[in-house]
Amino acid sequence: MDKLKHLLEQIDHHGYKAYKQLQGEYYFPDFLLRIDHVQGDPFADPSRCRVFIKKAIINLNKELYGNRIRRITLEDYLGRRIEAAIKQHVQGSRGAGKSGEMFIVRYGQQVLERNSVLVRNGDVEVRLQIGLPVDGRSVNGRQAKVMLFEELVNVVQSGLLLVQDEPDIVQRHVDSVEDQHHLREQLQAKELVAFIADSSMLPRVSGVDDRPLEEAVRFCAPNSLAVELDRLHGRPLRGLGVSKGITLIVGGGYHGKSTLLHAIERGVYNHIPGDGRECVVTDPSAFKIRAEDGRAITGIDISPFINNLPQGKDTRQFSTQNASGSTSQAANIIEALASGVQTLLIDEDTSATNFMIRDQRMQALVAKDKEPITPLVQRIQDLYQNEDVSVVLVMGGSGDYFDVADTVIMMDNYAPRDVTDEAKALAQGSAPREAGSLVIHAHLRIPQLECLNPKLREGKEKIQAFEMRALRYGRQEIDLSRVEQLVDSAQLRAIGFLIRHYAKQSSRQHKDLVSGLSDALEEVESHGLDQITPYIIGTLAIPRFQELVAVVNRMRGLELIGMDGQMTN
Repeated sequence: MDKLKHLLEQIDHHGYKAYKQLQGEYYFPDFLLRIDHVQGDPFADPSRCRVFIKKAIINLNKELYGNRIRRITLEDYLGRRIEAAIKQHVQGSRGAGKSGEMFIVRYGQQVLERNSVLVRNGDVEVRLQIGLPVDGRSVNGRQAKVMLFEELVNVVQSGLLLVQDEPDIVQRHVDSVEDQHHLREQLQAKELVAFIADSSMLPRVSGVDDRPLEEAVRFCAPNSLAVELDRLHGRPLRGLGVSKGITLIVGGGYHGKSTLLHAIERGVYNHIPGDGRECVVTDPSAFKIRAEDGRAITGIDISPFINNLPQGKDTRQFSTQNASGSTSQAANIIEALASGVQTLLIDEDTSATNFMIRDQRMQALVAKDKEPITPLVQRIQDLYQNEDVSVVLVMGGSGDYFDVADTVIMMDNYAPRDVTDEAKALAQGSAPREAGSLVIHAHLRIPQLECLNPKLREGKEKIQAFEMRALRYGRQEIDLSRVEQLVDSAQLRAIGFLIRHYAKQSSRQHKDLVSGLSDALEEVESHGLDQITPYIIGTLAIPRFQELVAVVNRMRGLELIGMDGQMTN
């Protein structure tokens, strides 16, 4: 501490780059501060710092981090406390740029495995960014001392050291997430793809505010669809079990169809206590499928859904820089299956109509040999019967799916009703559907590694996440606005570094895209996110494998090495 104070006094009013002298380690009474990187000017990314607290100082109950899921959740809890402490104790802006600001990653409603707070055998490491204060273009040593010797100390004290004063709250946080993990683990044995517990609050405040809508109608399962799952830290839970197979969610507009589907799609993640969806769990591989007009597609076999295109365009290795709604939705399904997805989630509102349905009148007018699209309604049962892939589908505009549904749930003023028998009765006597057997061909797709290089220019790489909307990767900007299960920019930032790592590791052997990305993610899950970054970055979260593959598939510069050694793009 004394050395740091002396340095700040010595460089006060010097040019801003004098702050570079602060890089190093400094011992405070309760923690070690390590300044890893000092920004070159107040408009650059803030300085990267780490705080280390020994087990004997913070004195965490060992039971709180007794297994992987509990450790991840404890890290999440501590990170949220630090975030709240920064808001409480740090004054904020002190000059130009981000001068005077202190940052930790933003925490949302989901509990993710991050590298912003790490708990290792009871020791705690916190990764922060600090915008060192500026006065004009000079070092503001007086304000820097306030930040480091008053505000930072208060943040550590109230954010971490006082956690011992609220054992019941932290215990509830950790137990709640462990229960969610346990609920999800029971789905497979019970032949379910999702579970929505009674009393869950599914609606959100708004489309841009993921917090629960407090006045919302609480969920209650109809008896015919109700199941009971066990918890580790409480009584068993009753709720709606969404069985494997084809499930339709129907109902009038604004009655909660899409709200239920949205809760199911977010059920692949654990949630914080009080979120309202913390007892909604879903098959961890479940993936939301939609149309994405204009997306790039590279070397995907969409022939199970689209064939015999005009001019003889090959759909077995289909590529385009400007996909239509139907071709994009077909590619999304094939790509999802290649990444191991066992449950598809689809909302008709975000689907291509001609991909979903082709009614009898249209079939009578447009001859079969003139229509290259085999709509999903004719393939959906084959997906389940042949590929063991379940589908949960919101459908409000066509009863044709009654023919192929195993379960039909009607949302009535946000209350679910089982109307399967009524739907089946209405389907009787409908015209038979003609469909061939669905065959999904598993093609190896080996990328040309140079296209996965994040180089912006000589000696300069660029990996930058724009919320969940887009990823800047080298010279490419990848549009991800319609990949709906990304929930945090920290996931997207990590995806960028995972792609970079995959490309570097695969330089010695040509690996299939899916298996290579799987190896990269497994390495991170085993050894941590620091394995994939060139320096310590505390703003990453481990993504799902499905979103990792989805990002690469949407790269406009993606090039594949064909079976004959030729490039395709």
